[in-house]
Amino acid sequence: MILFVGLGNPGSQYEDTRHNIGFKIIDKLVNDFSARDISKNSFHGKLYRAANTLFLKPTTFMNLSGTSVQPVKHFFKVELEDIIVIHDDIDLPFGAVRFKRGGGHGGHNGLRSLDTYITKEYLRVRVGVGKPEHKSQVSDYVLHDFSQDEVSMLDALIAHVAEACKVLSGEELNEVKSKYSLKSIEGLTL
Repeated sequence: MILFVGLGNPGSQYEDTRHNIGFKIIDKLVNDFSARDISKNSFHGKLYRAANTLFLKPTTFMNLSGTSVQPVKHFFKVELEDIIVIHDDIDLPFGAVRFKRGGGHGGHNGLRSLDTYITKEYLRVRVGVGKPEHKSQVSDYVLHDFSQDEVSMLDALIAHVAEACKVLSGEELNEVKSKYSLKSIEGLTL
């Protein structure tokens, strides 16, 4: 069983924010796989399934994401190496895409929560959203919508990351990295 987790915040006011790129990619995957909703209150999130693949959007707010992932992991007996977390990353320029297993949370509250509840060795799909000029602006920045220029490229970026996710379960990580990693949105053929 593979579990894809998209990090984000529930609620329409957060729908188009940088912090919710993980939710947007999960929505694309759910649509592409025609996955069905199997959510339960105990999962603290929207959970979808297609064959042996699960797609989770925690509804706990970002800083409590682990309280959603942990019960899903246990209920479906998902191995840690089969958990793939898709999240925004301010340390990467907008449109950059990176893949890695384990590592630090880099100040990301969603990852911090996951590390606490399921340890750090899950696979991460890091999607660059750019960073503000000053460190003090980070929380405001990630909770704001993408710029008009970014919005025009967002569908292509989401489609690219969704394609990478589809092959992640069947190919070696290094293979996926070489095919799907991007340095910036310019690396994506629109």
